[in-house]
Amino acid sequence: MDARIGRTTARGAVAMLLTVAVWAGFALSVRGIGSSTLTSADVALLRFAVPILVLAPWLPRTVRALRGENPRTLAAIAAGAGAPFLLLASLGGSMTSAALVGLVIPGSVPLFVSAISAVVWRDRLARTQVIAVVVIVAGVGIAAAGSASSVSAGIGVLLAAGLLWSIYTLGLRRTSLDPVSAALVLCVPSAVAVAAGIALGWLPSRLAAGTAAAGDVVEFVVVQGLGVGVVAGLCYAVAVRSLGPRPAAAFGALSPVATALAAVPLFGELPGSAAIAALVTIVAGVLAFTLLAPRPRPTPSPAAEPHPPHAVVRSEAHEKAL
Repeated sequence: MDARIGRTTARGAVAMLLTVAVWAGFALSVRGIGSSTLTSADVALLRFAVPILVLAPWLPRTVRALRGENPRTLAAIAAGAGAPFLLLASLGGSMTSAALVGLVIPGSVPLFVSAISAVVWRDRLARTQVIAVVVIVAGVGIAAAGSASSVSAGIGVLLAAGLLWSIYTLGLRRTSLDPVSAALVLCVPSAVAVAAGIALGWLPSRLAAGTAAAGDVVEFVVVQGLGVGVVAGLCYAVAVRSLGPRPAAAFGALSPVATALAAVPLFGELPGSAAIAALVTIVAGVLAFTLLAPRPRPTPSPAAEPHPPHAVVRSEAHEKAL
């Protein structure tokens, strides 16, 4: 049992490391939308349409799998990391910096995941994890306090994006869909909604006008469509399944380090003293949250502690209802 738990944890950690690397690219690309020839709607369309094209062979299987899913869980996945999240992240990025995009969104997710789990499912944190969450909140507060008022408003927008991502994280934990099907559930509604908004003229689009630079299109196809949409989407689903929603959310908050370092040569954004203090504080909170988490107790074997079949069925039904 311990060996199997160890393999599962290792698989989740590797998946989360890949996800963190792609998230750093996401934060940088979101910050770079304003200096590109694409609009936020263009980037959203590429972000959600490209994975659909790549994963199209699995669409029929996904449609069949949806019959047994809770509609609220599907809505959490589709909305939590869909077009609303990306548009909020893009708006927040235009008001702040790449470092803050990479800091506030993943840094706030452990807080929101823990709060929602405590309110909705009565999940409890260990005392050490409560302290870690307080440290993470303090880091976000340092970032806001050391910024101008307009930047502070942008941080508020990024916090809203973090809340949506938290809902997505919990939706992944509650669904029985495999990672590919979950990615399609996320992308299809958003791609349809963004394409309709562009076609009706509600969303500005340089792709539709034919004025987008080919280099910008290729860059965002690779980073947003393939990187965030396919690689990070699948890896994050594996990480949540393997590690659980709270450890995965906490692990993801380490991406600000890579984002802040990469933003220096790409955008010339040197982090100030407040940003550095916030970065150190949040990363410390993330490490404490993850490393001090209580280890799961081994599940007794059926031979040692038999359970009646009806009890198992009732437990599975209860989990799906959530």
